[in-house]
Amino acid sequence: MTVGTAAKSCLMTPSEAADRIRGGEWLAIAGDREALQDLPPGNWIGGSIPYFMGQDGGETSRDKVHVTPLPVGGGAPTLRRYAVGDLHRLCLDGPTNGYTLLILPAMSTVHELFSRKGPEFEDMFLKPLLGWVAGFHLDHVLAPVAVDGTRAEFLEDMAVALHVPLPEDQFAEIGIVNIFEQGDGDVIRFPDASFEVGDCLINGEPANLAHYLRDQAVDTRLPLVADYCGSSLNVSIKDSRPEEGAVSLYAPVFPDTDYRLARPVDDYVSAFEQALPPEGRHSALSFNCVLNYLYSGLEGKQTEGFDGPMTFGEVAYQLLNQTMVYMAVRRLD
Repeated sequence: MTVGTAAKSCLMTPSEAADRIRGGEWLAIAGDREALQDLPPGNWIGGSIPYFMGQDGGETSRDKVHVTPLPVGGGAPTLRRYAVGDLHRLCLDGPTNGYTLLILPAMSTVHELFSRKGPEFEDMFLKPLLGWVAGFHLDHVLAPVAVDGTRAEFLEDMAVALHVPLPEDQFAEIGIVNIFEQGDGDVIRFPDASFEVGDCLINGEPANLAHYLRDQAVDTRLPLVADYCGSSLNVSIKDSRPEEGAVSLYAPVFPDTDYRLARPVDDYVSAFEQALPPEGRHSALSFNCVLNYLYSGLEGKQTEGFDGPMTFGEVAYQLLNQTMVYMAVRRLD
């Protein structure tokens, strides 16, 4: 049975959010960096982003913040900061029964380290871990930040994580909704793990990815997709520069892995709503990708079953792209 939260998440003004913070409940708050600066210290964890799926549909706002009450009840949550040198302790610090909410600033050293090495961290995949990558408005670039709300301090090169224990009769369940699957096209392999790629093998033959994308007139809104034991994991294309023979990615590719371009999706909203399982429709937390928001034109559109920030990357144990991640708190039968 899914356990509901005390109040539903929603978009609100910083003044309204400040009142919620003063009420003492634990909150996850997303908003433009300047809007977050108006919030007082308290029981909250946050990150910068101005793109949301709110109560009135998709909305881009630099003046509002998205507030989600967090399920607690098994003891006091613990908020910790992680620099590059101690990020490997992230899962070890997590509660035995509960969940960890992680926020990473985009393009920071902790973001890069987590994307490359996160799956190798001790206790990874043994304790529920979810979160997102903080970003910025694409027309008003400010350095992305994770926020230690207990001190209202902004961190550009550190991650923040809230470790939340749950009561013994409850457990957190992490889910991933990916509407993309591998297409039937060419198999692409890379020699190294990297966010920046050029040389590759296409169907076993040496090639350059940027030249291939240009020559094949590829729609770069479609991610590269790898099949990991039946699960599709996306790597989104940031930009392609054929004149330099280089392609920038939002997540790293890895060697010894077969990638194909994704099969096109006609209707993002319907695809997500159809793919969302029952427990995801009553989730305590959910994060979707800003690329899904922008490429599918979700501004002003209503959706059923998911809300929250539209992020620069999603975390469900490891870094993901162009997916939706959610957490449902369930009661033991």
